[in-house]
Formats: sequence, C-alpha cells, structure tokens
Amino acid sequence: MDEDRSDVLDGDIDQEDGDLDDAGPDDTGLDDPDLLRPSPLVWRRRTAIEMLVSGALGLYTSFVLSIDAWILAEDPYAVFSCDVSQIISCGEVARTWQAQLLGFPNAFLGIFFETVVLTVSVALIAGVVFPRWFMRGVQVLYTIALLFALWLFAQAYFVIGALCPWCMVITFTTILVWAGLTRINIRDGHLPSSPSVRRFVVSGADWYLTAAACAAIVAMILARYGTYLFYG
Repeated sequence: MDEDRSDVLDGDIDQEDGDLDDAGPDDTGLDDPDLLRPSPLVWRRRTAIEMLVSGALGLYTSFVLSIDAWILAEDPYAVFSCDVSQIISCGEVARTWQAQLLGFPNAFLGIFFETVVLTVSVALIAGVVFPRWFMRGVQVLYTIALLFALWLFAQAYFVIGALCPWCMVITFTTILVWAGLTRINIRDGHLPSSPSVRRFVVSGADWYLTAAACAAIVAMILARYGTYLFYG
C-alpha cells in the first residue's frame, strides 16, 4: 500500500510540475502576486522564439553585409542591388569609416552578437535556466550591440546622409532582440525591478514601447527624406 501511495504522490507532483511549465503568467499570478517566482516555461519560450527569429534575420543580414565588404575590398566602386538612389545605398554607407569602426567590417561584429543571442534563444526554448550572472552578462553584451546599432543609424542619418537597407534591418532586429532579452531578465528577476514593472512586462504592454521605438525610427526617415528615398 505504501508503494502504491508513493507512486500516486509522485504522479501528482509530476503533473503539478507539468502544469507549472505549461501555465501562463496569469495562471500562476494568484499565489505569486509580486511575480517573485521564475517565469513559466511556456511564457519564456514565446519571447525566446521571437528572439530566435529576429536574431536569425540579423545573422543572415550580417552575412550579406560581410560579403559586400569583401566585394568592396576588391572593387571600391562596386555597385550593389540595394544601391537604389543616393539616399538608399549600401555602397555609399559601406565606403565610410563608420562602416569599419574597429578596423574591420562592422558586419563581423554583427555575426558575433547574433550568434550569441541565437545560442541563448535556442537554450531558453529548450528549457535551460541560466544563472543570474550569465543572463546579466548577455544583457550587457547585447546592450552594447544595441547602442552600437543606434550609433550607426545616427551616423547614417545625420552625418553620412545615406541609408543602407541591410543596416536598417539589423537596427530593427537588434531592438527586437534586446527588448525580448530585457523582458525575460526583468520577469525572472535577473535585473532589479519592482512588482509593478514585472507585471507590466507580463501583460505584454512593454511591446508597445518596442513598437514605438521602431515607429519613431521610421517616422524620422520619412520626415527627412519622404519620396526622395527612392528618387533622390
């Protein structure tokens, strides 16, 4: 009888663990109003999948830009398919010093950053729980990537006067990945935050801020260039 009862209890515990993994934030919030427990696996996976898709797109774009950099190294006057106008021009941007800030094409940095975030995303989807120090380290690393991407956009927008379509893709994917990584780190307590901030993240309202940031960049481009984007 004791063995049978032990089996039943073990089964109940396993079932409860499975329910916790599959539960959404609202399902576990009743007995954890301040969201001090780690986020449910299903919630973490949704954000990690978005990070994976954005990171994969950013990695592909970085490879394209790295190939363009090799072509330019052989032929400084090469013309690319994305050289649509004086404003929309990959070549115009790639020939500037900003495109090789550290002495080599910035695309190589993009490959490094995206590879890191793809590895972390796949692990999170698989259910890996990283220690706080590791997630904070990734947060710092990708914050550097975000600041670098925004700096490059500012240089293209205010100084160079030309926009590289592939670079713009990386700008947006970097924003999306950083937003996803930040929401996971806030929700799981890796970054200091109040209960109200964690609830804000769990509600999904933080994505409105991410969308607003992307929309602001688009608005800046349209306000300055308008129809000259393709005919300038």
